[in-house]
Amino acid sequence: MNEENDFTYDEDEAVRFIRNYLPLEMKERFSDDDLLYFTDLIAEYYESKGFFDGADDDVVEIDEEEMIRYVVKNAGRDGVGRLTADEVTLIVQGELAYCESIRLFE
Repeated sequence: MNEENDFTYDEDEAVRFIRNYLPLEMKERFSDDDLLYFTDLIAEYYESKGFFDGADDDVVEIDEEEMIRYVVKNAGRDGVGRLTADEVTLIVQGELAYCESIRLFE
């Protein structure tokens, strides 16, 4: 991860970005607080993989399927509604697109 980007991740911007990424029916189903919860779970996933350890010369390879399983498992643990794999996939893809847009892992 590029150290210059350490503090460019803005949760409010990420939520707006993800909301714009989602299809209309999902925009109506998930509140901003819901999307913020998912960005927190995704951040936990990143931390569990050591992506924020400060080694800026490491190549970050994200296993999207593993991340989706992590989000589904932890959302279930926390009792956060019934989510389909497609819904979680779109939320995760939206978050990854946000990270790419701010060049977080470059």
